[in-house]
Amino acid sequence: MTSVAEQTPPSADWSALDGSHQRVAVEVLRFGPLPRAQLARRLGLSPGSLTRLTRPLVDAGLLVEGGPENGPKDSPEHPVRTGRPSLPLDVGPSDQRFVGVKITGDTLFAVVTDLRAAVLAEHTRPLPGTDPAAVVGAVADVTRLLQADHPGVVGLGVGIGGFVIDRRDVARAHFLGWHELVPLADLLHRATGLPAVVDNDVRALTAAEHWFGAGRGLQSLLVITIGAGVGCGIVVHDLVVEGAHGGGGSIGHRPVVSSVVCEDGHRGCAQGLVSSRAVSGAVAQALGRPVTYAEALRLAVDGHGAARRVVDEAAGALGVLVADIANLIDPELVILTGDGIGLVEAARPALDAALEENRKAPLAPVRLDVRPFPFTEWARGAAAVAVQEHVLGRARAVTPA
Repeated sequence: MTSVAEQTPPSADWSALDGSHQRVAVEVLRFGPLPRAQLARRLGLSPGSLTRLTRPLVDAGLLVEGGPENGPKDSPEHPVRTGRPSLPLDVGPSDQRFVGVKITGDTLFAVVTDLRAAVLAEHTRPLPGTDPAAVVGAVADVTRLLQADHPGVVGLGVGIGGFVIDRRDVARAHFLGWHELVPLADLLHRATGLPAVVDNDVRALTAAEHWFGAGRGLQSLLVITIGAGVGCGIVVHDLVVEGAHGGGGSIGHRPVVSSVVCEDGHRGCAQGLVSSRAVSGAVAQALGRPVTYAEALRLAVDGHGAARRVVDEAAGALGVLVADIANLIDPELVILTGDGIGLVEAARPALDAALEENRKAPLAPVRLDVRPFPFTEWARGAAAVAVQEHVLGRARAVTPA
């Protein structure tokens, strides 16, 4: 019997797909180009069912046979074949584009990407203010600027540090001074006319690595970030963990062994030891003068006693934290990144020792990947979330008031 999804002729519009057609198309987007036999195995489909599902997708141009390097199917180099098609399936050429924006306390980092979140253009500009109206206006301005050269933009994604509920509402963004709920996705839609999605910036980065980066094909993944705060993105069973209230991956105040008190009054939490602010503050206190994070790391590398102790303690706490979360999730890969990732290079032995000591036997050693992502990669993460919303049909446009 043919399912309703198989009976419905799909168009080239991803958002119009449903059921089995969507499942096939998304699998090819994430992992293609794929031979039909491999695609059938990945999806648990018979060859006949796969053919029934892919034929209309190819006819609509959403999927194509072979990659761009194969040339047109009816070219002299690649004549039309008879019998069962043997060329791999890939996504068809598309002019659909996505804008991704990473918001910091004083800067907007924006990119335009294609359907696979490959960056085609980028733009950076100061944030004129931190109130919601100023942020929305700045994002709308940079979006219009990028659209001028890339008119095929069909989605907008924003990554922001804080609690984000259902990829729409910012419940709290401490670094912007937002302590009341801000319906940021709806405000951005009204300002730009584009379907808009908002996510915690670390989760957005995790989404990009999961679908299109180092975590592609993995069922479980951790992305732990070090900077002004400590963040975490979690993938379990091939899904990013968002949490019921937008708090999935909130590890900054997870306790580690220490008597240090963080800026929020928590004793012995990760943020109070591992964040760049904590490290520079502890070294400054030891020296009796202001110290930047970069200087604190440099002093430690040069053998300054007090700085060395602070940096080693921070790296050890990071090792305890990574082992703790890895013991809980047991991921296939842990990515360490963030603008404070210099801590790892400055004190890798302390990190490795703590990680080994606290990894629960008989679990395998943690597979660790250290990546110093620039902020444009975080913006790419926001664009990847917009891609996901678009191809999975979850983008919920709001009618302007």
